[in-house]
Amino acid sequence: MQKNWYAVYTKPHCERKVSLSLSKRNIENFCPLNFRKSRQLFRNLTLAEPIFDSYVFVRSTDSEIVNLTKQINGAISLLYWKGKPATINEEEINAIRDFALNHAQIKVERFRQNSKSEETDLSYLMDGQILLVKNRTMKLNIPSLGLTMVAKLEEENLQPQGGLLGNKRSFGNKELLLPS
Repeated sequence: MQKNWYAVYTKPHCERKVSLSLSKRNIENFCPLNFRKSRQLFRNLTLAEPIFDSYVFVRSTDSEIVNLTKQINGAISLLYWKGKPATINEEEINAIRDFALNHAQIKVERFRQNSKSEETDLSYLMDGQILLVKNRTMKLNIPSLGLTMVAKLEEENLQPQGGLLGNKRSFGNKELLLPS
């Protein structure tokens, strides 16, 4: 049996609890976290919040995943597409991991297709995913979920490192050359 990635829909604010219970059962899962800085009184805190509200990604077979969601406390159901559990490509999971590791303060938006504003944006093809870069923001489209991850480039990453052709920006193990 081939293992695929699936999105498990959870109760609100139970993403980490479901992820921990899956890890205790030795089931491969992924709950991307967004690290946000917060200041309370005289302390600076770093809070970890899930990027995708009420979703945990699980790698399992078709037959196991349906029974698994019934056994895990806090899991409601699977994300379905055309009557079958929706599968997510391995490349998309890797792109989400790279994007979450290299960027902070990530927001998730609905994926808009055939938008005229996106046709004029500067886009790059990376591992089958389109990465959009415009106005110091980076966008990663996830077509299987119909979502877009958006992150602003940090000020320290905006220092020009290129030459006459443009500025270099790194994304995971890839380097992009942006026009200056």
